[in-house]
Amino acid sequence: MGEALIGRLEAAVSRLEALSAGAHPSIAPRGLSDDASAKDPAILAFDDLVAGALGRVSMAAGKIGAEVVEVTRLVEKAFLVGKDLLIRTKQTQKPTMESMATFLGPLNETILEANALAEGTRSSHANHLKASAGSLAALAWIGYTGKGCGMPLPMAHVEESWQTAEFYSNKVLVEYKNKEPDHVEWAKALKELYVPNLRDYIKRFYPLGPVWQSPGNATNKAPSAPSPPASLAISSASSSQPKSGMSAVFAEIGSGKPVTQGLRKVTDDMKSKNRTDRTGVVTAEGKETRNAPSFGSTRGPAKFELQMGRKWVVENHIGNKSLIIEDCDTKQSVYAYGCKDSVLQIKGKVNNITIDKCTKVGVLFKGVVAACEIVNCNSVEVQCEGSVPTISIDNTSGCQLYLSEESLQTSITTAKSSEINALVPDASSDGDWAEHSLPQQYIHAFKDGQFTTSPVSHSGA
Repeated sequence: MGEALIGRLEAAVSRLEALSAGAHPSIAPRGLSDDASAKDPAILAFDDLVAGALGRVSMAAGKIGAEVVEVTRLVEKAFLVGKDLLIRTKQTQKPTMESMATFLGPLNETILEANALAEGTRSSHANHLKASAGSLAALAWIGYTGKGCGMPLPMAHVEESWQTAEFYSNKVLVEYKNKEPDHVEWAKALKELYVPNLRDYIKRFYPLGPVWQSPGNATNKAPSAPSPPASLAISSASSSQPKSGMSAVFAEIGSGKPVTQGLRKVTDDMKSKNRTDRTGVVTAEGKETRNAPSFGSTRGPAKFELQMGRKWVVENHIGNKSLIIEDCDTKQSVYAYGCKDSVLQIKGKVNNITIDKCTKVGVLFKGVVAACEIVNCNSVEVQCEGSVPTISIDNTSGCQLYLSEESLQTSITTAKSSEINALVPDASSDGDWAEHSLPQQYIHAFKDGQFTTSPVSHSGA
């Protein structure tokens, strides 16, 4: 069995080397000999990462087949691009903000290719595709150039990028647990490729980002940004599939704009207190309008704004998988209304979260001071990574709650709701989730002068 495993690893490495030789001739390292890169401890360790952690993902994908093999090959391709970029940093001056898009162009192209596969393919493996495509944003850590570049430190960037992908990989774990172990192995291997393997690799060799050549000794100067190529000049208006994650950032920096502009941050002129067309006060008429059907012709414009410095409003987004609230605090609340087929990430701890009249929406948040409320929703998924004292679910059909170890003490209240499932870490299995259905049927019995209520229990296999 050991020889068979070694044989598979060697085959995976051979396939990766073939990709490296033929996929991206334009990113071959300039001015750095093969002997120099072969002796670089950081590059040798990266090869070990590819052969070991990524080889494990490739082997699991091979057992599953179908589109999972195709998207895993794109992950392999992206890591090889990342290796070539790391080699080039040794002989390249630190790029400017404008030229960074050109430097990262090959990586951006691979991310766009994975996104196109994930968003444009109707497949029973849709969660595999989205998890893989979402994970590739982690490799953008190579573009870190220091404070002010619009990115957190490389290790933090990898961890934050994985959170988006984990939303979908958790679905794979839940769907195939106790059914098809190859899918479970693939999901676990994909996670471990990034956390802890890539994160620990960066911690060891590049904790403060890539090592660029000093200006006086640089063999190559980072190319200035020309007019963006077609792959980088794609606008949201010309595509029915919205770009998500760092691919959206790359599309923006390809136009010469600051790297942080691709993220959904709120500027001063977007805040209600500085806008002349509204006061930030919700009128009674506004509340009545919200009683209209969620997805009818009365749908209002999409909103993503901070009102009066206290309330984040996310309204009427359809098919937007990259809604991100980063700059938030415990004095602010979040209100999501009328969204469909979208994913909202809340990077910090807030006071309160309300999800109202949303369909097929995923919400991932760090923690809540007061409560998370889910009202009038259909088929939503909510994941808490920190603590949340109370979760309230009202008039909702279909809700998946993913609770972390810190949030297991939460109090869950349900009313007029069905198909509510809570998933908690499985103590008997590393990385798996244990699913618990919350009762929706009750028996009310009159006894000793009062009614007693108990959930209906179903017996059987």
